[in-house]
Amino acid sequence: MKDIVIVGAGPAGLSAAIYAQRSGKSALVLEATTYGGQIINTPDIANYPGLAHVSGVEFATNLYNQAKELGAEVVFQRVTGVEDQGEIKVVKTPKAEYECRAVILATGAKNRPLGLDNEQSLIGKGISYCATCDGMFFRGKDVAVNGGGNTALEDALFLSNYCNKVTLIHRREGFRGSDESLARLKERENVEFVLNATVDHLEESEGRLSAVAVKDKNSEAVSTIPVAGLFVAIGQTPDNTAFENVASLDPQGYIAAGEDCETGTPGVFTAGDCRTKKVRQLTTAASDGAVAALAACEYIDKL
Repeated sequence: MKDIVIVGAGPAGLSAAIYAQRSGKSALVLEATTYGGQIINTPDIANYPGLAHVSGVEFATNLYNQAKELGAEVVFQRVTGVEDQGEIKVVKTPKAEYECRAVILATGAKNRPLGLDNEQSLIGKGISYCATCDGMFFRGKDVAVNGGGNTALEDALFLSNYCNKVTLIHRREGFRGSDESLARLKERENVEFVLNATVDHLEESEGRLSAVAVKDKNSEAVSTIPVAGLFVAIGQTPDNTAFENVASLDPQGYIAAGEDCETGTPGVFTAGDCRTKKVRQLTTAASDGAVAALAACEYIDKL
């Protein structure tokens, strides 16, 4: 019997394990693939307080080692469900069932990719899913943003402060993002709109992105836009359906929880990108992990 089982070994889950162990509780982390989550794809983290430059892999490895050194156990198994038996929770995988007193769901969310042939190989080499994470690497260069929601508009605004030119590519004429952000974006002289168009394919040179080819949805004509970077902002996909019996989900599939990281089910908490929140950043994931772990410890102490 573990005190706390944490589902997910990303920054939120590993931060939760660190805080749980330091609070005198035993923590088991279950992870389907590898530790680190999305951050391992970031070649250089430059916006984490106190760490001017560190690779995503190094950051994740340091978190993993810190949790392990404190006594947290990490098992690489995919969680298929959680059963609430009152003071006891049962976390299920295809290989085993783990009993615990509290559960922290930190399953993260995956950026929705374009699905193009060489997209994955160009991540960190011109392709990015986070403007605030990687935008500074493109200072003075031409970039493109693909998307039509608030994230895409905010990414384009952010990048327009540093980049030579920002091309916003959107598949429709209208935007789902806020009118205020759109109006501000239209005032920027270095922002160009390419509407009713989709990214057809990616061009590369010497292993890096060199241009995006866009197809007009009306004429089906394909044109090429030379860019050093493409920021994909077409949404994220959470993977929480296995936990809807113990955690309410919003229409997009995120766990409905506020800054207290409580799911509404006693003893079940959530942390990181898998929950409803406005800002999904490395710092907020780590913060959630700490909040959820301390809340779980408090819950256990009251049993």
